[in-house]
Amino acid sequence: MGSSGSRASQIPDADSLRRETGFSQACLLRLHRRFQNLDSNKKGYLSRVDLQQIGALAVNPLGDRIIDSFFPEGNLRVDFPGFVRVLAHFRPVDDEGTRTRGPDEPEPFNSRMNKLRFAFQLYDLDRDGKISQQEMLQVLRLMVGVQVTEEQLESIADRTVQEADDDGDGAVSFLEFAKSLEKMDIEQKMSIRILK
Repeated sequence: MGSSGSRASQIPDADSLRRETGFSQACLLRLHRRFQNLDSNKKGYLSRVDLQQIGALAVNPLGDRIIDSFFPEGNLRVDFPGFVRVLAHFRPVDDEGTRTRGPDEPEPFNSRMNKLRFAFQLYDLDRDGKISQQEMLQVLRLMVGVQVTEEQLESIADRTVQEADDDGDGAVSFLEFAKSLEKMDIEQKMSIRILK
């Protein structure tokens, strides 16, 4: 019992990280151990190479795009708080997540809108706030590989963008993206149960 509390003290700003991300103390401790295992050289941060050791990302067709999300604005390192903030997007939504927030409280990382924002940025390769047909095609190539012909992929990408593009500008904005996924249970599809 005492050892758990002492290990929590090894985590910088553990209380504020718990409030910010919604992770329990036990989950933060598990994530901290995972972070330390990935940081095999004990640098205090992770690089892309460190994150590429995660087997689930290595086999995920969007693994490189997910790894990119740990390094905003071209950063080459992610510290523990940054690591946890990204993973918080994948925290399952629970009953306490439906409580009313105060006006000064930020929207939880694992809210529907933040999960959608996270997913959107996986497709918005040039980070211009829109998903073009070309970006959709690139992501589809990653996802399906050689199982579909290039002509079929182009057709799927074109049709997907056309169906979601309400304003006719040839690209999908975040609002159009969110609207096109309004019937999808994104809260569950973008959840990793071990992150409770």
